[in-house]
Amino acid sequence: MSGLNKGIERVGVQLSWDPAPAGAPDHDLDLIAATYRTDDRYGDPAYLVHFDSRAPDGTITLHRDSRTGRGFGADEAMTLELGRLSESYGRVVVGVAIQQGGGRLTFGDVARPGVRITEGYRELAVEGFASVAWATAAAVAEFVRDGAGAWVHRPGVRGFDADPTAFAEQMGRKPEA
Repeated sequence: MSGLNKGIERVGVQLSWDPAPAGAPDHDLDLIAATYRTDDRYGDPAYLVHFDSRAPDGTITLHRDSRTGRGFGADEAMTLELGRLSESYGRVVVGVAIQQGGGRLTFGDVARPGVRITEGYRELAVEGFASVAWATAAAVAEFVRDGAGAWVHRPGVRGFDADPTAFAEQMGRKPEA
């Protein structure tokens, strides 16, 4: 990396939601991170991190995975050690997908879904899903290397109408104008 600005080094992503009403199928939301190569930032992901997986080099890990939204605090938590990622990676997109096994669910069907993105004690973003209530999945953060190689955060929520597998393939594509 050239220059003196290190950029963002280590990011925490926490996802929370309230459990489904009594008698209804559980609501299972999942954090997904997709890593893209510097020479193909909008192509296919180099690799994905989600439940039951981690980055091959250990730089992105899912620490907590809930299938119900029950419990205190974050229901899912992920750490991205961007400062340790190889320079061959130039973009990381973080998303949330709703499992569809109990029937079609959108963010509007889930009680109080929210995501918090931090760097240390500094909040980079706190997002709800009201703007994408129709969606079954959403990209919630994008991290890219700038011209000096430092990681920067691009905030925003972008909704998708896709199951988790299709979303993982689509989440990093360049938005259509």
